Amino acid sequence: MIKFIAKTLITAVAVLVAAYVLDGVHVKDSMTAVLVAAVLGILNSFIKPILVIITIPITVFTLGLFLLVINILIVKWASDIVPGFRVDGWVYALLFSFVVSIATYLLESLIGTDKNQKV
Repeated sequence: MIKFIAKTLITAVAVLVAAYVLDGVHVKDSMTAVLVAAVLGILNSFIKPILVIITIPITVFTLGLFLLVINILIVKWASDIVPGFRVDGWVYALLFSFVVSIATYLLESLIGTDKNQKV
Protein backbone atom coordinates (compact mmCIF):
# COMPACT_ATOMS: atom_id res chain seq x y z
CA MET A 1 0.00 0.00 0.00
CA ILE A 2 2.88 2.34 0.78
CA LYS A 3 4.36 1.72 -2.68
CA PHE A 4 1.02 2.63 -4.30
CA ILE A 5 0.80 5.88 -2.34
CA ALA A 6 4.41 6.80 -3.14
CA LYS A 7 3.91 5.99 -6.82
CA THR A 8 0.66 7.99 -6.85
CA LEU A 9 2.35 11.05 -5.32
CA ILE A 10 5.23 10.84 -7.80
CA THR A 11 2.76 10.53 -10.66
CA ALA A 12 0.78 13.48 -9.29
CA VAL A 13 3.89 15.64 -9.49
CA ALA A 14 4.41 14.38 -13.05
CA VAL A 15 0.80 15.30 -13.88
CA LEU A 16 1.43 18.83 -12.59
CA VAL A 17 4.61 19.03 -14.68
CA ALA A 18 2.69 17.89 -17.77
CA ALA A 19 -0.05 20.46 -17.12
CA TYR A 20 2.59 23.16 -16.81
CA VAL A 21 4.42 22.13 -20.00
CA LEU A 22 1.41 21.39 -22.24
CA ASP A 23 -1.12 24.11 -23.09
CA GLY A 24 -3.88 21.58 -23.82
CA VAL A 25 -3.77 19.93 -20.40
CA HIS A 26 -5.57 21.61 -17.52
CA VAL A 27 -5.38 20.55 -13.87
CA LYS A 28 -7.38 22.56 -11.33
CA ASP A 29 -5.09 22.06 -8.31
CA SER A 30 -2.69 19.66 -6.65
CA MET A 31 -5.48 17.59 -5.08
CA THR A 32 -6.92 17.07 -8.56
CA ALA A 33 -3.46 15.94 -9.70
CA VAL A 34 -3.39 13.33 -6.92
CA LEU A 35 -6.84 12.13 -7.96
CA VAL A 36 -5.74 11.98 -11.61
CA ALA A 37 -2.69 9.95 -10.62
CA ALA A 38 -4.83 7.51 -8.62
CA VAL A 39 -7.37 7.13 -11.43
CA LEU A 40 -4.58 6.62 -14.00
CA GLY A 41 -3.05 3.98 -11.73
CA ILE A 42 -6.34 2.14 -11.39
CA LEU A 43 -7.13 2.34 -15.11
CA ASN A 44 -3.62 1.19 -16.02
CA SER A 45 -3.84 -1.70 -13.56
CA PHE A 46 -7.27 -3.05 -14.44
CA ILE A 47 -8.57 -1.72 -17.77
CA LYS A 48 -5.40 -1.42 -19.84
CA PRO A 49 -4.40 -5.12 -19.62
CA ILE A 50 -7.87 -6.13 -20.80
CA LEU A 51 -7.66 -3.71 -23.73
CA VAL A 52 -4.18 -4.95 -24.63
CA ILE A 53 -5.35 -8.58 -24.71
CA ILE A 54 -8.48 -7.77 -26.71
CA THR A 55 -6.52 -5.76 -29.29
CA ILE A 56 -3.59 -8.14 -29.81
CA PRO A 57 -4.36 -8.74 -33.52
CA ILE A 58 -4.50 -5.04 -34.41
CA THR A 59 -1.47 -4.33 -32.20
CA VAL A 60 0.54 -6.97 -34.06
CA PHE A 61 -0.72 -5.66 -37.42
CA THR A 62 0.35 -2.09 -36.54
CA LEU A 63 3.66 -3.29 -35.08
CA GLY A 64 2.73 -2.08 -31.59
CA LEU A 65 1.61 1.41 -32.53
CA PHE A 66 -1.96 0.66 -31.44
CA LEU A 67 -0.69 0.66 -27.86
CA LEU A 68 -0.40 4.44 -28.24
CA VAL A 69 -4.13 4.55 -29.00
CA ILE A 70 -4.79 2.58 -25.81
CA ASN A 71 -2.68 5.09 -23.83
CA ILE A 72 -4.67 7.95 -25.37
CA LEU A 73 -7.95 6.25 -24.42
CA ILE A 74 -6.80 5.77 -20.83
CA VAL A 75 -5.86 9.47 -20.53
CA LYS A 76 -9.14 10.60 -22.13
CA TRP A 77 -11.15 8.33 -19.80
CA ALA A 78 -9.29 9.76 -16.81
CA SER A 79 -10.19 13.27 -18.00
CA ASP A 80 -13.84 12.20 -18.23
CA ILE A 81 -13.80 10.69 -14.74
CA VAL A 82 -11.91 13.35 -12.77
CA PRO A 83 -13.54 16.76 -12.40
CA GLY A 84 -11.03 19.57 -12.73
CA PHE A 85 -8.86 17.65 -15.19
CA ARG A 86 -9.21 18.34 -18.90
CA VAL A 87 -7.22 17.26 -21.94
CA ASP A 88 -7.95 19.14 -25.17
CA GLY A 89 -7.84 16.47 -27.83
CA TRP A 90 -6.10 13.27 -28.78
CA VAL A 91 -2.73 14.82 -29.56
CA TYR A 92 -2.49 16.42 -26.14
CA ALA A 93 -3.52 13.10 -24.56
CA LEU A 94 -0.64 11.40 -26.36
CA LEU A 95 1.81 14.16 -25.40
CA PHE A 96 0.49 14.02 -21.83
CA SER A 97 1.22 10.30 -21.60
CA PHE A 98 4.77 10.88 -22.92
CA VAL A 99 5.47 13.76 -20.53
CA VAL A 100 4.04 11.91 -17.51
CA SER A 101 6.08 8.81 -18.36
CA ILE A 102 9.31 10.77 -18.72
CA ALA A 103 8.68 12.93 -15.64
CA THR A 104 7.78 9.89 -13.54
CA TYR A 105 10.95 8.12 -14.66
CA LEU A 106 13.10 11.15 -13.84
CA LEU A 107 11.46 11.70 -10.44
CA GLU A 108 11.85 8.05 -9.50
CA SER A 109 15.50 8.20 -10.59
CA LEU A 110 16.12 11.30 -8.45
CA ILE A 111 14.36 9.89 -5.41
CA GLY A 112 15.98 6.50 -5.86
CA THR A 113 12.96 4.25 -5.58
CA ASP A 114 13.93 0.63 -6.06
CA LYS A 115 11.50 -1.40 -8.15
CA ASN A 116 12.85 -4.67 -6.73
CA GLN A 117 12.52 -3.58 -3.10
CA LYS A 118 10.00 -5.59 -1.11
CA VAL A 119 7.81 -3.75 1.35
